[in-house]
Amino acid sequence: MGNCFSCFKVPLTPATTDQSMYLEHKDETMELKGLFPNSCQQTGPLASETHINGNRKSMPTLSTFNNVGSDNCGSVPCVQNNLRLSRGFYSRLPPLGRSGPSSGVYVTTESKQQKETSESKLNALFDQYKDPYEDVILADGIERLCNDLQLSPDEFKVLVLAWKLNAEQMCQFTRQEFVTGLKTMKVDSIRAIQARLPETVQELTVNSNLFKDLYRFTFRFGLDVNSGQRILPADMAIVLWKLVFTIREPPLLSRWLKFLECHHVRGIPRDTWNMFLNFAESIGDDLGAYDDTEAWPSLFDDFVEYENDQMNQNISKDDIIKDVAIDNA
Repeated sequence: MGNCFSCFKVPLTPATTDQSMYLEHKDETMELKGLFPNSCQQTGPLASETHINGNRKSMPTLSTFNNVGSDNCGSVPCVQNNLRLSRGFYSRLPPLGRSGPSSGVYVTTESKQQKETSESKLNALFDQYKDPYEDVILADGIERLCNDLQLSPDEFKVLVLAWKLNAEQMCQFTRQEFVTGLKTMKVDSIRAIQARLPETVQELTVNSNLFKDLYRFTFRFGLDVNSGQRILPADMAIVLWKLVFTIREPPLLSRWLKFLECHHVRGIPRDTWNMFLNFAESIGDDLGAYDDTEAWPSLFDDFVEYENDQMNQNISKDDIIKDVAIDNA
């Protein structure tokens, strides 16, 4: 019989048994039915039980099953009843936290493990390039990182990477900047960074707001934070202007940089840097739309005046050449 406990006949409860004992016995029997799906118990005809108080109460007796199979455990009605009983029993059980969105504990644990795994990979990647004496990636580490990324340290994509890491200063990545920035980029390996950077460059090409954010970051990135520098040296500003305008270069950029070099400008304040982007976008290549009554930095006034003088000198030279040619004719 094995565990088919309900295949045994259960004798009638003696007349002297209290009704509460009978109900407890009945509850235990029903639980056994649900726990053992091969249970073969059926209720037979109603029998009478005589109680101490003389009243008679109808109760089901437990009878044997239809003779299907050698051990009375193979009848079809019995299997159907057991299925219904087992379904009713298990429907009262709370769901197990195995898998799927119904288990909040499982989902939370899994996402926490993924987060920890990602951070451990990023920290391990950081450790490959950090300085042996400081918990920072310095110039040597950045050079090795660029070599692994197959980039030159002065390449535009490296500036984009520093922007995505929100690096505080040039030639240095802190652990927090590195880990947090790469998590934001959703990358945790050299190969993933290599794949993500071209996508970011493409986004900057078509999204003017993103490019504006990169442009303003570039000024801060070029400052020497340790010395409390607030104005970007002109030579550094020229290098960074050439770098950040690798894409979306304005037509007058080359003339602007030439003007800075010729006039030996010492430094570029933040306002001048930020407003140059608006200046280059709103003023045409011939500077005809420039209005000196607007609140432009004085350096822009000097630039426009210098350019107009150059144009006038060119016109005068052309006139002189023409006059000489006429005289010689």
